[in-house]
Amino acid sequence: MNLLKITKRDNLNKKQEIIIRTLAILLSIVCAGLILVIFGLNPVNVFKAIVEGALGTDLRIKQTIIKAVPLVITSLGILVAFKMRFWNIGGEGQIVIGAMAAAFIALNIDGVPKPVMLLLMAVAAMIAGGLWAFIPAIFKAKMGTNETIFTLMMNYIGIKFVTYLQYGPWMDPNANGFPKVAPFPESALLPSVLGVHAGWIIAVLCTILIFFLMKYTKLGYEINVVGESYETARYAGMNINKIIIVTMMISGGLCGLVGMIQASAIEKTLVAGISGGYGFTAIITAWLARLNAVATLFVCVIFAMLIQGGAYIQLAMNVPSAVASVVQGTILFFVLGSEFFLQYKVSIAHKSSNKHAEKEVA
Repeated sequence: MNLLKITKRDNLNKKQEIIIRTLAILLSIVCAGLILVIFGLNPVNVFKAIVEGALGTDLRIKQTIIKAVPLVITSLGILVAFKMRFWNIGGEGQIVIGAMAAAFIALNIDGVPKPVMLLLMAVAAMIAGGLWAFIPAIFKAKMGTNETIFTLMMNYIGIKFVTYLQYGPWMDPNANGFPKVAPFPESALLPSVLGVHAGWIIAVLCTILIFFLMKYTKLGYEINVVGESYETARYAGMNINKIIIVTMMISGGLCGLVGMIQASAIEKTLVAGISGGYGFTAIITAWLARLNAVATLFVCVIFAMLIQGGAYIQLAMNVPSAVASVVQGTILFFVLGSEFFLQYKVSIAHKSSNKHAEKEVA
């Protein structure tokens, strides 16, 4: 009689980790290819088109970078919270609230130089996003509420509130009844650097700052300790409630900054759908990067290539959007699945009346 036996790995060297991750990527490509064949498509042509769609021309490269910027910064915000084992699922709402605060500054302050305007918008967005994250943090710290449900529900509150503003008090009177917020003035628009809006510079700087925060600062050390064990942190004399609140305000502040960038550089106004799903996608990319800031930058760029390439094949090959989603989902399924085999070892136990034998299979 054969039984599957799952045991936690004590240690895993770098070579084994690379082998498992590589196998996961290869299997994901093979499986995605088989699905494409079932759809009657040539997988080689589709994969080639995805790469060409993401990197084939200067314009496509710029579009890939534009998609990577909000993903990188949001993932860094999620990363900080996840390191503390605070499951912040509220990135969407924090992005929207940050965009709302930035829009308020852009539409109500006149006569200031562009750098000052952009700085005010960024600060307002980070404060608003941080305060939006502060609410579930204080409830978690004081009352032990479930942060997953709390932050998830706050997404909808934030989005619906901005929808109300868009269709009500902030609706542009010059839009002939069309429900939209007035466009931002020129002083509130992010400039371009090397053909792409300056958000990419902010994304790189945020990556560096979060890397040093988590690796070389007292707060980063405390976040890691709290994430490992509340009891250890309490024994070491750490103020756990304070760490939770400060960390979540950093997390929400980064997500709020994304709202400012998207409103200023992409939409050039405030819209309810400004988060674009980045708050949820960032959960995946932060986890794939194993909560490492530098790895997050590269994972988000690769994921942005998948998004941009998937959009391209819909036009270039007349492929339904569902096909692109299937390819992306299949790759993610295998890569995320590899995390299980990084943490656990699966064996087949051969049972007989007299002896037990185990054969390792993964």
